[in-house]
Amino acid sequence: TDFLFKFLVIGSAGVGKSCILHQLLQHKFNDESTHTIGVEFGTRIVHVGGKSIKLQIWDTAGQERFRSVTRSYYRGAAGAILCYDITRRDTFNSLSNWLTDAKTLASPNIVIMLCGNKTDLDAEREVTFLEASRFAQENALTYLCFLTICNLLFLETSAVTGENIEDSFNKCAKSILTRIEGGEIDPERMGSGIQYGDSATRQLRSTNRRNAPATTDDKCKC
Repeated sequence: TDFLFKFLVIGSAGVGKSCILHQLLQHKFNDESTHTIGVEFGTRIVHVGGKSIKLQIWDTAGQERFRSVTRSYYRGAAGAILCYDITRRDTFNSLSNWLTDAKTLASPNIVIMLCGNKTDLDAEREVTFLEASRFAQENALTYLCFLTICNLLFLETSAVTGENIEDSFNKCAKSILTRIEGGEIDPERMGSGIQYGDSATRQLRSTNRRNAPATTDDKCKC
């Protein structure tokens, strides 16, 4: 792999966070999913922008009684999947609180993908696509005003059908990679939530050896 990115899956209880992660990892819906207690962990390798990236994904509990525990996992997260349930307006109304936690506790350059989950229940929809899209645009601009860059992307998903599940993680990872390549994010900075993978580390070491000044032992003893 070229990079390792730390990811979070956050949002209110019952929006389908664990089911989203299960769909990503197992390519099927887990109809026996229960509320997460604390955090759960999974990994997935994605290929974006010609790079191989290992996502280290922390699925956090959405219940208020676990917030003090789950907040400790925000530190140094490079990306986050922020979920709400399109059939429950209360989960949409709480997005600002989750967004504030992510911007305050995670990496200052965190890239966030807003996911309106449960499109398979469109007949019960309480939050429109346009409304959520506007929320994403307005909040990205809000953070820009405070001189911090918030890449707030948006997709609607279904953990049941798999709609846009892989795209959500891939687009978030691609946005992080683009900012690394553009010099906006330094992977070597403490708390970036990014590490060089095996192949990138080998390449860096090879480059450093080529660029290093010759020592006395390296020089020809003619």
